[in-house]
Amino acid sequence: MSHPAASIITKTDGGPIAVAITGASGGFGRTFLAQLKRLETMRASVLVDLDLEAASSLLNELGYPDTSWSICRDAVEVSNAVAGGRLALVDDIELLTAEAYDVLVEATGSTRAGFTFAERAIDQGRHVIMVSKEVESLSGVYLADRAKQAGVAYLPGMGDQPANLLALLGWVKAVGLPVVAVGKSSEYDLVFDPSTGVVRQLDAELHAPELAELLTLGDDRTATLDARAKAVAGFKRAAAADSCEMAVVSQYSGHVPDVETMHYPVARPDELADVYALREHGGLLGRTGAADVFSMLRLPGEASFAGGEFVIVETGDAVTWETLRQKGHVVSRDGRYACIFSPYHLMGVETPLSVLEAVSGHRVPAEPRQYSTLTGRAERDLPAGAALQVAGHHHEIDGVAPVLRATADTAPDVAPFYLLDRTRLVRPVAAGELITLQDIDGFDQRLWDAFAVGRELGA
Repeated sequence: MSHPAASIITKTDGGPIAVAITGASGGFGRTFLAQLKRLETMRASVLVDLDLEAASSLLNELGYPDTSWSICRDAVEVSNAVAGGRLALVDDIELLTAEAYDVLVEATGSTRAGFTFAERAIDQGRHVIMVSKEVESLSGVYLADRAKQAGVAYLPGMGDQPANLLALLGWVKAVGLPVVAVGKSSEYDLVFDPSTGVVRQLDAELHAPELAELLTLGDDRTATLDARAKAVAGFKRAAAADSCEMAVVSQYSGHVPDVETMHYPVARPDELADVYALREHGGLLGRTGAADVFSMLRLPGEASFAGGEFVIVETGDAVTWETLRQKGHVVSRDGRYACIFSPYHLMGVETPLSVLEAVSGHRVPAEPRQYSTLTGRAERDLPAGAALQVAGHHHEIDGVAPVLRATADTAPDVAPFYLLDRTRLVRPVAAGELITLQDIDGFDQRLWDAFAVGRELGA
């Protein structure tokens, strides 16, 4: 694929970095725009969003003066607004010219739109911060390689779990600690009140008084984890968003799940070094290097893991790690493993760090590769003609379970999960089967080509 010549941006004039945001009216866009108001180093120059009324209302809510932004209907209006220091609001990506911005922050969550926006920015010689994990899981390897050839930065956005976990993992590797597992907590904690026997997940409740006897990890760790999972079985704990985020982590790190659905143990943070031990040492893992997600169990008033990230490491010197245990660090009972964690991800509040990294020439040390593939397995018998569509807060597909598999163990005709969006089955797919390219009609050929190119780049 060609790479048109463009003026590659490097910030040398001392002025603020001009940032274009796609998908600006979503939750992430709000947190990022709110943070940009506090900074002198960068400013929002263009918002691209199909709902200009929602974007306008958002700016009003955030306290942006009416004189600081303009709805623009053509390229001349965009140019005049940006030149005058105003924020241009547009609903057409064709109005986003290279002169209007230095860095694109892609946050639509749409694989088709996000891919188009990122590719356009790279061709315009502009850096890309990819927040849309759906785009990243499907075409991130291709886009990163294309950006490299064009001489611009392509980075996952700090503030979401993948970039935060990769940063933590980079620190762990830099100090020489052997990695056993990497992961994050699921989005919503399980908050158990022993006085009532009720466990809450966001706004949902279950009566599970048996959890009172399961707050401590027993000698048989697996039995305790199984009992906890049974007690909260009424909750939906696994989400496509989790699998998608770990797919991104896998691309940049090479870590793949121990099992394709991930273990999802119900655990407390001080147990993680014991939970994510190898099986021969009483833990869940069949091998080292696994990527996984856990559901945090806590009591009312206890601090949340806040969807944060963790790395399980081998400890080494027993005296060193016993000293660290005494200081409150999470070390396994037998002293073999330790958990290093970062209990937060602050969405757009942190993303300015990625913008600064892009402009300063910083690059993620490891180039992404398609170590794993996020695929879809039928949860029930799906008939020919069934429409598949990504929907809901967690961007899931009804009747299709997301599973994350090592690419080397996945047939080349298996369709990536988010390629299934807005497709139709041309033949029945039985429960338990992976959906292949031959099963669907109406997929976006550009996205499949990008995924195929990324896979061919190899590991």
